Order: sequence, then structure tokens, then C-alpha cells
Amino acid sequence: MSDVHVGTAPPAALARGRLYYGWFTLAVAALAMVGTLPGRTQGLGLITEPLLRDLQIDRVQFAQINLVATLVGSLFCLGIGRLIDRIGGRAVLTAVVLCLGAVVGLMSATSAIWLLILLITLTRGFGQSALSVVSLALVGKWFARRLSAAMGVYAVIMSVGFMIAFPLVGGLAVAHGWRVAWAAVGVALVAVLAPLAWLVVRSTPEACGLRIDGDGVLDAARTDPVSGASLGGALRSPAFWVFAVSAAMYGLVASGIALFNESILAERGFDPGVYHRSLVVTALTALAGNFAGGWAADRGSLRRLQVAGMVLLALALAALPHVTVELHVTAYAAVMGLGGGFVMVVFFSFWGRAYGRAHLGRIQGAAQILTVLASAVGPLVLAVCVDATGSYAIAFYALALLVALLGGAAGLVRVPPGAERPAARG
Repeated sequence: MSDVHVGTAPPAALARGRLYYGWFTLAVAALAMVGTLPGRTQGLGLITEPLLRDLQIDRVQFAQINLVATLVGSLFCLGIGRLIDRIGGRAVLTAVVLCLGAVVGLMSATSAIWLLILLITLTRGFGQSALSVVSLALVGKWFARRLSAAMGVYAVIMSVGFMIAFPLVGGLAVAHGWRVAWAAVGVALVAVLAPLAWLVVRSTPEACGLRIDGDGVLDAARTDPVSGASLGGALRSPAFWVFAVSAAMYGLVASGIALFNESILAERGFDPGVYHRSLVVTALTALAGNFAGGWAADRGSLRRLQVAGMVLLALALAALPHVTVELHVTAYAAVMGLGGGFVMVVFFSFWGRAYGRAHLGRIQGAAQILTVLASAVGPLVLAVCVDATGSYAIAFYALALLVALLGGAAGLVRVPPGAERPAARG
């Protein structure tokens, strides 16, 4: 399915006004990442308690369903990159959003356990896996010179979107039940996000006859060749594994803490109010990390930004077992959010800057599958640790050490030139 004929007029008109069309694609791509909410642990957590009561599901059974669904759903990362590279991100984005919306709508009406298992698996596959990959790949295929800055803007829009979506969906679930909340999410995906994706998004500048340029200066008469490493070439690069495993480790930590955060702080003697306030601090500092990380990455090495993020995360994890007053919790949450914001920007930016645009969908899909798998394992790691030792402390010390080691590896591994130096301007 080609974007050329339907996409030429709007970007060409915008080009004459020196407004880069990639920013419109970026905005919709960021909203698409917000649309992954029903396929994420945090999104499913908004309806977990009323769903368990409604369907009379045991908590352990539901945790097992979630683990299997996440692992199977991670496989959707593999094929989606090939589709993006072959037929374009616009068509794939629209199709994936429609599929996710339909699945969420069906889930809101189900009462059968076997069907619930299937639908949760599909929300993981279409949401957390496929939609995440296509959302990120779209930005990477539009921006070359200022990819890191673009990803910083993307991260900010996405973070603000989640900050709005979580209370809205959670409020609906509390006021009207989980079925109404989930049905509303499904309608929003099908009736709002999918049409927006089809009408606004264009797969690449070349599909519109535009020269790729992240600085807002366009030449509709020229096109630059799309080049870059193959998936095999990326996988043979040690930098791919260091940065992919580092991002996966952050996903493991974030998912585990997100699911058990209230219990973790209760172990240290804090009430749920402290937990809720710490979420706000983490969200705000992560947003600050997105801003600062996008600015820094556009002007320097992604390696240094990754090292900084991993060091901050390691410090926060090592300190968590020692918090004794709310000020300590606030400081921990701030450092965790800032470090996570840095790592997020690097994950969004690294693949396009390091390996180019030609096979970006496949490369990002391979990296994404590691983060999905790790996010599935994270809660289990913490649960097994607290069951075996009676405390989360050992897990946090071990994770802090692993995060620090990965930060050291990021500082030592040889990275492709595009990720080491700031993008060219001019």
C-alpha cells in the first residue's frame, strides 16, 4: 500500500512554509504509544481488582495468565518490523490500532476465562509489542539529523499522554466499572486514533517526495537514499546487545516496582498515600529526564547519556531498602524518574542513529522483544525474592549491581559513529 499519491499534497504545502511534516507524524506516533495502554502492565492494573471480582479469578491464576500472555505477545515484535519495512508504517500503524481496539472492545464484553486469556494475550501482542515497535519506527524513519531531539519531544508527548490517560481510564473504572472503561478505550482506538493515523501519518519523507531533514528545511525535488545496517549486521554488533539488554533491565526493574510499589514501601513502614505521591514525583522527574535527555542526546554521545541514566538507576535501587522517611522516598522517586527518562530517550534514539533507517523496523522489533520479555519477568523476580527471603532488599541490591555493570559496559563498548557524535547540522 503506497503513501505517495495521498501523501504528497499536504507535506508539499507545508514544505513551502518551512514546517517539517515529520513533526505531525511524530505527534501521532507518540499518541499511538499512549494507545498501547491496554496492553501494558500499568494499564491492565487499572482494571485488575474489579476484573478479578467480576470473573472470580484467583490472584495467582491471573498473575500466571499475565505472564504467559506477555511472553506469547512478545512474539508480535518479530513480524511487525518486517511489515513496517516492506509496506510502510502508515498502513501498519492503522491496522494494528484497529486490531487492538477490536480486541479491547471484545475483552470488555467477555465472561469466559479461556476467551479472556486469549484477549489479554492479543492486547499484549498488538499493544505492548506491535504498536510500540511501529510507533518508534515511524519517528526513526522521518528524522535523521535531529533524531535524538525528535525522540525527546516524542517522549514528552507520550509521558503527558499517559499522565492524562491513566487517571481518565482509572476514574471510569471506579465510577462505572472495568467493562465501561475498557469499552471506552476500545472506541477511542477505533474511532479516534486509527482515523488519525491514516489521515495524518506518512511512512517516510521519500514516500512524499521529500528529502529527509530534521531541521525543517525541505527540498521536494530531491531524495536521499535510505541506507543502514541489516538486522543481521545489528545483531552482530556488541553495542546492540549492550544497549538492548540495558533497556530490558530497566523494563524489568520498572515493571517489577510498578506492580509491587505499594508493598515495597509498606515494607519500609509507609502508608499508601506515600506511594501515590511518589508516583507523581517519578512521573514529573521522568518528564524532566525526557526534556534534558533529548537536549543532551541531540548535542552529544548517546553512550554518555546511557551511562548517566544507568548510574542514577543503580543508585536509586541501592538506596531503596534504606528509605526511612518520606523525604527519602521523594529523593528515591526523583532519581529513579530522572534516570528512567534518560534511558527512555536513548532507547528511542539509539537504533536509528546507530544503524540507519533501511531496516529500522526489524532492528527495533528485535530490541523491543527483549524489553517485553524482561517486563514479564520483573514482577516474578521480586515476588520470588520476597517469598524466599521475606524482603525485597536482596533483589534491589542484586539489580543495582547488574544495572551498574551494564552502565559500565555501555561506557566501554564500541558504538557506531552515528550514536557517538551529535547529528550533523546545516
